[in-house]
Amino acid sequence: MHRFFAPSLDPGDDTVVLPREEGEHLVRVLRLGVGDTIAVFNGRGLEFLARVVAAGPRDVRALLVSRVDPIAEPVVAITLVQAVLKGDKMDDVVRDAVMLGVSAIQPIVTTRAEVTVAALQRGNRVDRWRRVALASVKQSRRATVPEVRMPLTLDVWLGEPLAPVALMLVEPGASADTESLSVLRGQPTPSEAVVVVGPEGGWTEGEWQAAHARGIRLMTLGSRTLRADAVPVAAISVLQFLWGDF
Repeated sequence: MHRFFAPSLDPGDDTVVLPREEGEHLVRVLRLGVGDTIAVFNGRGLEFLARVVAAGPRDVRALLVSRVDPIAEPVVAITLVQAVLKGDKMDDVVRDAVMLGVSAIQPIVTTRAEVTVAALQRGNRVDRWRRVALASVKQSRRATVPEVRMPLTLDVWLGEPLAPVALMLVEPGASADTESLSVLRGQPTPSEAVVVVGPEGGWTEGEWQAAHARGIRLMTLGSRTLRADAVPVAAISVLQFLWGDF
């Protein structure tokens, strides 16, 4: 069943018009047309089975047939605060984090990120990451599209309000205050959490010290040093297991 993003979809609607890009994908790429059954979702948890009733070059419309119960969102709303990685690795992180169920992604620029906030904005990287996130939502059958936020420097982000649980993944032995994620087993399950992951080369000492001073717990995934793009997938999976999502 092909799924299409229809942000204007409301519960009381009888029909929905697909955005131009979604409509073009339906007609030109998938070669679907009038009479075909599709799924449409609004990115805010609402999904319907629908039947295509118009498939013109500028107007693709579907009749809503029946409401679909979407897959449940994770118990804990996790925001991934991810240092921007080199090349296309950030695309992979966004794809996999969305697939695993994060509620938001906050890109940050750190000392070793080798990019600036201005350069990310000039390169329209956020728009690209949002497209990657939407594609991952479709593939993973989520009906909620996570927010991919505008990038911030680490210093600026540290001035923002924190979630009840805020964790920073650091290299093993970075600090005497470093804990294993396993210590969270048996602790109360929060309603939301923030997971902060660094760039290639890791955090500078000043960065993790500043985070720790802000009240963020320094955590590890064990004694191994993982690739920067592997850390968020491993951390989110472990946390969801500990908090009852698996």
